[in-house]
Amino acid sequence: MRDYYTLKINLPAGIVSPGTLQHVLAAARMAHVRKVRFGSRQQLLMTVHYEDLRALEKELKKQPIFYEINSDQYPNIISSYCGEDVFRTGAWLRESEYHTVLDQFDYEPTLKINLSDSNQSFTPFFTGNLNFIASPEPHFWFLYVRPKQSNRVFRWPDLIYTNDLGRLARTVETALLENRFDTDEMLYQSVSSQNRFITQPATQEIELPDFSLPYYEGFNRYGERSWLGLYRRDELFSVDFLLDICTLCLKTRIGEMCVTPWKSLIIKGIEEKDRAAWSHILGKHNINVRHAANELAWQTEDHSDEGMQLKNYVIRYFEKYDMRTFGLCFGVQTRPKSEVFGSVLVRKRPVLQIGQLALFSLYDLYYTENFNPNSRTYVSFEKGLFKAFLPNQIDRLCRQFSNRRALENGKTGRLEAEPTETTSQPVGFVHQCPHCLTIYDPQFGDERRGILPGVPFSQLPANYLCSTCDAPKSALHEIPMSFTNFV
Repeated sequence: MRDYYTLKINLPAGIVSPGTLQHVLAAARMAHVRKVRFGSRQQLLMTVHYEDLRALEKELKKQPIFYEINSDQYPNIISSYCGEDVFRTGAWLRESEYHTVLDQFDYEPTLKINLSDSNQSFTPFFTGNLNFIASPEPHFWFLYVRPKQSNRVFRWPDLIYTNDLGRLARTVETALLENRFDTDEMLYQSVSSQNRFITQPATQEIELPDFSLPYYEGFNRYGERSWLGLYRRDELFSVDFLLDICTLCLKTRIGEMCVTPWKSLIIKGIEEKDRAAWSHILGKHNINVRHAANELAWQTEDHSDEGMQLKNYVIRYFEKYDMRTFGLCFGVQTRPKSEVFGSVLVRKRPVLQIGQLALFSLYDLYYTENFNPNSRTYVSFEKGLFKAFLPNQIDRLCRQFSNRRALENGKTGRLEAEPTETTSQPVGFVHQCPHCLTIYDPQFGDERRGILPGVPFSQLPANYLCSTCDAPKSALHEIPMSFTNFV
């Protein structure tokens, strides 16, 4: 008999009332649970000893609170509600619309369902099987269907009305689980023929914003109130700490708490007069709320100590070399078929395995198309890396991303100068790295590599490497570049 069990409680759309959470945590504490986690699909997770499990189940059934033990048959409905009001949001999707949709789910979905505002980049768009995204048309939603165990995404031909979203989701789920469809059109025709839904044609693809992960920790003002973001480096939240938070929420009339896909907690609506009470709780439990932004931009698998250890190993390298990772987020995958969200993906690959035991492993490094974590297309960057070499290769990839962004957005404003006459000189040639787009120009040399100005590319040593990403000399391509003299 195993000693410990994993108990999961879904928090639909990442929303939980302080009263409900207080009841759950009180029951968990009676079952000798001292720390809990939040999952990447906005669930509450806890590890329970088998001797205490029966008593905990009895308490949860009194509420009643739906839970699973060592199972994920019913993935949680996740949403961007946690960022509503505090981060960039759309024109019409508000608190009431989220609750209207949630009220329609009178069943436990077995497919992953995502509800997203199209104007935010805090929560993922396409990690679900049914991905509903708010359209520019008020109260209508895009639907992108991703069959289980697939990266293929199909856009539903119609926009779905808010009040029909839950019913359509159930119909599509039933059709997908009970039938096999050779084409996406067959699925659409099957669902449309069974029921009548309020829809309108989806005439264009959704336009999603560029990814930029907002800083989601600490006290932050919005309007006349504040919100508080709570992140734990080990992903573990003390039950006593959370119970104190629930009590203060109830005392100060805060009706909801939000769990994020980054395994953190956001509490909105904190009034200025209550800030001191919140600070007191943070101090009482010794909670730090100002971690570096590059530490917050990681997602690991649920209950993965190995993933967290690898994350912390790379973060120490980031801190040592003061690396810039703005605009990127990172995922660590240590188990096959698991799913994490990230524009850069570290995937563990066992080389020698006996049964379930991996005796020797390497790491593969990928990035998403255009470094957008909502892309379902991964591009291989390096494979077969030892752990010791992984941080340096991630550094290379980060520099490649920064250089690409600088070239795409490299227009800089400057004061208008007096007009000058120019004379064009013959076109010259330079060499450019195809990976990070760094240019070697003989006119300037390469100070970082100790190459003086005036040294032609052909005279560079055979072991010369790109000064940005360490690509070999043979990888650099010759490109033309015109020079202009000002007179």
